[in-house]
Amino acid sequence: MRRRKFLKNTASGLVLPTIAGGIGFKTLEMTNIAQALQMANESDKVIVMINLSGGNDGLNTVIPLDQMSSLSNARSNVLIQESHILKLDGTDVGLHPAMTEMKEMYDEGKLSIVQNVGYPNPDFSHFRSTDIWMSGSGSDQIISSGWTGRYLEDAHPEYPGEYPNEDNPHPLAIEIGWNSSMLFQGAANNMGMVINDPEYFYELIEESNPPVPNTKAGNRLEYVRLVAKQSQVYGQLVKQAAENVPSQGPYPENNWLAEQLKIVARLIAGGMKTKLYLVEFGGFDTHDSQVEAGNHSEGQHAYLLKSVSSAIKAFSDDLEGLSVDDKVIGMTFSEFGRRVLSNASGGTDHGTSAPLFLFGSNVNGGVIGNNPIIPNNVDYWYNMDMEYDFRQVYSTLFAQWLCVPDDKVEQIMFEEFEHLPFVKNSPCGFVDNKEHVVHGTQLIKVFPNPVGDYAQIEFVSHGEMVYIEIYSMDGKRVATPLRGNYSTGSHVAGFSVSNLPSGSYYVKYRSGTSVQSAKLLKM
Repeated sequence: MRRRKFLKNTASGLVLPTIAGGIGFKTLEMTNIAQALQMANESDKVIVMINLSGGNDGLNTVIPLDQMSSLSNARSNVLIQESHILKLDGTDVGLHPAMTEMKEMYDEGKLSIVQNVGYPNPDFSHFRSTDIWMSGSGSDQIISSGWTGRYLEDAHPEYPGEYPNEDNPHPLAIEIGWNSSMLFQGAANNMGMVINDPEYFYELIEESNPPVPNTKAGNRLEYVRLVAKQSQVYGQLVKQAAENVPSQGPYPENNWLAEQLKIVARLIAGGMKTKLYLVEFGGFDTHDSQVEAGNHSEGQHAYLLKSVSSAIKAFSDDLEGLSVDDKVIGMTFSEFGRRVLSNASGGTDHGTSAPLFLFGSNVNGGVIGNNPIIPNNVDYWYNMDMEYDFRQVYSTLFAQWLCVPDDKVEQIMFEEFEHLPFVKNSPCGFVDNKEHVVHGTQLIKVFPNPVGDYAQIEFVSHGEMVYIEIYSMDGKRVATPLRGNYSTGSHVAGFSVSNLPSGSYYVKYRSGTSVQSAKLLKM
């Protein structure tokens, strides 16, 4: 049943004003809305994206404990005291001391950390770098659509003219914020709904307005508010979904991110079939006063990370309490990291790669990737190398969580990217979802390093098939120097890199469920 028949079976209602994109439709009678909500399939998978806008300092968030001496030389006026760092068991990394809740999630196996995420040829402008992350493009591309917008547009080519309909009664994507971002923008239409802020959400579901003066101006303000509510095309569906969840778990007070995530949890548990949500939490542009001079565990950055940590933990617990945690994977991202060298103002300036968090009951908990290598002496212009392209995260979510076919993923992302092993219990039937990254035990070593034309690899076999592959810094596989069965124990094999251009690469080892990588520098 398509839109015309779907709407024909509803009672005539108020015709809503059009919104951006030029669509309008009759509101659905509440009985029909309830039926539509009941159609929500329990197997529907959801991605919740948290934009930490401003550029989060990754080196003070996920701290490489084996680099403390070099970090002390480079950023002694902001570096967290080692005894305060929340060490992650079985690794040589730790979390900022304000992140006790996310440390608890890590210990529960519900937090995955991807190290050194960025993109080739990074841009240090907030606006341009944000566009790159939102569009899922390379730094040399100007793209006006978002990576999720292209996915939604491909899956729903008749949107908006044939929507809502029986098969798709709910918003395709929801963003909480004052302006629609590029993220849900397709080539022709914006594919998402914007809920202006938490206050507006509760006014919508409670059908209430703040009082206005009994004047002509007050009457006009009241009318403007009414039109604004009516202009939310899916407003009644959102209201009904929210009413399906009369109570929720506790959330931290006076926490803007927590207020947004509380709404998202309520809508997911209320039966919304919306697959994609975006919330934003800003303030991470910490050029000055990042820490308190007398205690680097406190200050502006600590406040921000505490807000993030407590909000995500409350959200995760709420989803579990509402029995929908198996439907959701959450992800944080920020347009860039900060420089290794701190500045004289007790802050850090725009940098390159940084860690990225994924969370939920269906992520493989642990750390993916290596600690960044920090030289003993760095100047202002030194930046960390990228280990993983952010588009590898996006492609993995598409392929292993939303079950988008590989050819479609490549079409949406403009090229093919290697997947990362952070999805657990994938509904898509991938054989490599149980791979885990091994830390603490060295399974692969490349020497000499840097290398000229010929290198050797020392690796460990557990009697299973061994794959050793070389990847460029943008996540493309460029060589497979070794593949075969080896007896249990240590082995050494040689290979040529004479055909590779000079630059940095990653050598990836895979055997059974074990994954590990090592950096290779080709001279």
